[in-house]
Amino acid sequence: MSTDLEKELEQELEQELDLTQLTLGNELPLRQHTATNVSLFMYNAAVWNAHRIHYDETYTTEVEGHPAIVIDGPLQGDWLSQVALNWLGARGSVLNFSYTNRKASYLGEVLTSGGVISAIDLHKRSVELTLFIKNEAGEVVTPGTATVSFF
Repeated sequence: MSTDLEKELEQELEQELDLTQLTLGNELPLRQHTATNVSLFMYNAAVWNAHRIHYDETYTTEVEGHPAIVIDGPLQGDWLSQVALNWLGARGSVLNFSYTNRKASYLGEVLTSGGVISAIDLHKRSVELTLFIKNEAGEVVTPGTATVSFF
């Protein structure tokens, strides 16, 4: 059984993307992310990250001084890469991807990922994307960029 997101992605892939129809500033689809204790545990186990700020609330607040469990920076980077990959689909490949974590995000926050088209090179069949993850206050906590190439 497909989820709503999977169905949406399948529909987007079925649509032919015409590079000549893209314009600077076109927005990529937004996606909301809500980390949970379980998702953070699973992610950190998968990447062999044992830093206690991602699962031990007492340690995180009393020793490290954070207000709550910290959402991993690399997890946010993974969410950010999904913005480009989901938009591109099977129509091309990611040539370059980078991001930086600028502000901590905490368990319980709803984060929103998205992006915009920032450059188009019709000759090279490539598009540059400016990507972001924003917190509930609308602050960009994880900015990034990607360059994608269309087949």
